[in-house]
Parts: sequence; C-alpha cells; structure tokens
Amino acid sequence: MKPVQPLGEEKVFKDPVHNYIHVQDRLIWTLINTPEFQRLRRIRQLGTSYLTFHGAEHSRFSHSLGVYEITRRIISQFERGGYEDWPREESLVALCAALLHDLGHGPFSHSIEESFDMDHEEWTCRILLGDTEVNRVLEEAETGLAERVASVIRKDYEKPIVVNLVSSPLDADRMDYLLRDAYFTGVNYGTIDVDRILRMLRPHNGRVVVKESGMHAIEDYLMARYQMYWQVYFHPVTRSSDIVLRQIFRRAKELFDQGFAFKFLPYPLPALFEGNIQVHDYLLLDEALVQTAFMQWTREDDEILADVCHRFMQRRLYKYVETDLIDLETIDSIRNEFARVGLHPQYDLEIDFPTDLPYDVFRPGDPKKEKQILLLDRQNRIQEISEVSDIVRSISGIHRGRYHLYYPQDKLEKVIHQLSEEVAAIFENKINPPQMEFEI
Repeated sequence: MKPVQPLGEEKVFKDPVHNYIHVQDRLIWTLINTPEFQRLRRIRQLGTSYLTFHGAEHSRFSHSLGVYEITRRIISQFERGGYEDWPREESLVALCAALLHDLGHGPFSHSIEESFDMDHEEWTCRILLGDTEVNRVLEEAETGLAERVASVIRKDYEKPIVVNLVSSPLDADRMDYLLRDAYFTGVNYGTIDVDRILRMLRPHNGRVVVKESGMHAIEDYLMARYQMYWQVYFHPVTRSSDIVLRQIFRRAKELFDQGFAFKFLPYPLPALFEGNIQVHDYLLLDEALVQTAFMQWTREDDEILADVCHRFMQRRLYKYVETDLIDLETIDSIRNEFARVGLHPQYDLEIDFPTDLPYDVFRPGDPKKEKQILLLDRQNRIQEISEVSDIVRSISGIHRGRYHLYYPQDKLEKVIHQLSEEVAAIFENKINPPQMEFEI
C-alpha cells in the first residue's frame, strides 16, 4: 500500500463506551465523512429494541466507530509488541474493514433483511464496489483497495488474520456491540473486561489467538453474549415488535404486487418492493423515511396495513403465550379456528422460536476449526477453548428456546368464546388470567 497519510492533528470522538475514539489516518477520517457512512447515523443499532429498552437509540454509526476503535487498539498492541506474525502492511485494510463493515445495513437492520431476503454484508460489498463516494475515496488511496476491503467483509481475504479481527467468535464487532448494547439498554450482562481481553490477544500462525492466562476473561465474554441474547436480543417484547414490523413490510409488498393504489408511497420503496433496488436508491433508505411511510399508512384504506402500522407506531404490540411443544397439526388447527371466527390466520397469529448457539463447540476434524477461539499456552501450543474450559463446554452446542405464539389481544378477547375448547385453552390464561387468592 501507499504510505499512510497521517492527519495534521489527531481527531477524537468522545464515546460513552470507549471514552475516546482516536482517528490518526487521513483515509479513515475521509471515510467517516462520506455520505454512505454518515447515513448510518439514521439506522438504529438494535432495530426495534427501543420499544422495549427506551435507551436503545444508539446508531450503527456509533457502533461502527467502536469496532474501528477496538481494531485500532488491537493492531496498535500487535505493532508495539513487534510480533512477526502480524502483517503490518495490512493494518489500514483491517481498519477500513472494521469501520465500514456495517455499511450495508438497512432500516431496522435484520427485520428488513428477513422481509426482503437481503443480506447486509452483500449490500456492504455492493456499496464498497459501486458508484459511491466511499469507493472513490478508497480507490484514490490505492487502486484495488475497495475490493480488498470487500474481500475482508466476504471473509475470503487472502490473509485470514485480518478477517479474524472483524469477523470471528472473538472479534471487534462482537466486543463493541456487547459493551455498547449493554450500556444503552441499561443492563449489566454485556459488561465484559475488554481491556483484559485485548491485552491477551496475539497474532500466531495467521490467526488471532488468546494467551492461556486470558481464558477466564473469554469465559466471561461468552457468558455475557449468552445472557445478552436471552435478556436483550431475544426479549419477547422486542420479538413482538419485530413481528409487527415484518407484517407491515409483508402486507405493503402484497398490496404493491396486487396494484393497490397507495395514498403515500415514497421513493424508493417501489424499487424495494419490486426487488430490483440499486445502490444509489438503497442508500436513500433510512428509518426516518420508513417510519414516515408507516405513519401515513395508518390512514390507508387497507384494514390490515393500517392496523399493523398503528400498532407499531403507537406501541400496541402483540401479546404472546409460551409453549414447549407445538406441531404443524396444532398450528394448522389454530389458524383454521382463527379464520372461522373472523381473525386473519396469518396476520393475527405468528409462531416464533428464538434460538441461539452461544458457542459452536470444537470437534476434532471439524471443518469449522478456523472459526473457533484458540488458546496459546506457554509452550506455544494451541488448544481450542472448549477443550480446556468447563464453562465454555457447558454452554456450547446448546440450542435453547421455547415457542411463542403472538396475537393481537384486543381482537382475540372479542372472539375467544367462539373458539374450540382446545384452541381457547392455549390462550385462556393470558386473556382471562386466574384471580390470585391470598390468605389473611
């Protein structure tokens, strides 16, 4: 690469998680100020979680800066230590990839991806390689740099150690979002000892590994991830808001495909619904535009679209019941009963099964070996962490979860007496909770 052009004076961002984020390279500063990166200010990091945790208003912009800062600190430590296994010429590529890794996220992130079968990493690469300012900035720094950064995002870069920093079971992305999401949701589960973890990282034979003495900090990190998924990311109220959001997208697309005459349909939503949206139009999508559409759609003539938009905008979300076992026959029976009493079998019932794999345990001969967390002992021998840690083994390979049946309580209350006894019994305790008796 060309020599790095330092800024005349180091720039800093004051950050609630990392205290300060340091920018020393002119290229990084220029990338931060591109329209494509500034757009991330208008995309929430946690999608609809702000409807559950009112402080969760932080953006993909702040998270991306945080991932950059953790990566910068790791690289700085590698370079200060003079480790031969760290390719110093790759430092700027790694920093660019860390900064730009979430460039392709759309409004409400994963919900819109599920609704329109999109992948934010694919969109990140399309933005990096398209007719964009961020592409021009990278190519002016060095011809082919945009493709190198995209290759890191695709995880097929020629130096796996660079990919490790941005995408691995122990990467800068995960470390920042655990810390940042815990801070803004007000929970303590994600408060990992990031300073200790970073001090224990080493470059070794083309991989990022952990000194064996740092194992307990990694155990805490994996437990924090486990707790954050079940207490924050899979919170049932957040899942409810995600479901309502996906129903809005689903219904709007159905209506669009049917030729429905929307009273309000801002550009570029038609291109999104048609499935042929291009990069320059995709970059116009942000949460301000989408929520403006939702508010206007509360007055649309279609009853279903108006209802789900009103529920989302006014936080009148679906309630839920939990069950351990449910089969397709039972689901069909519930949907048929809903239809019989005038409820919509799809829009008034959603079955959700949140599941997480907190750590994919290593098994000898597993082709995923490169995706594991490796410990480096004093004799420079490598061991996979689940081979050493009882704690990691205890949470490895576990798919935890229960079925949740989501429904609009106000609608179901009006017709529950018309349902069959078997179906009504599933929802009865939620609709008509038993009265508690207390001894005096």
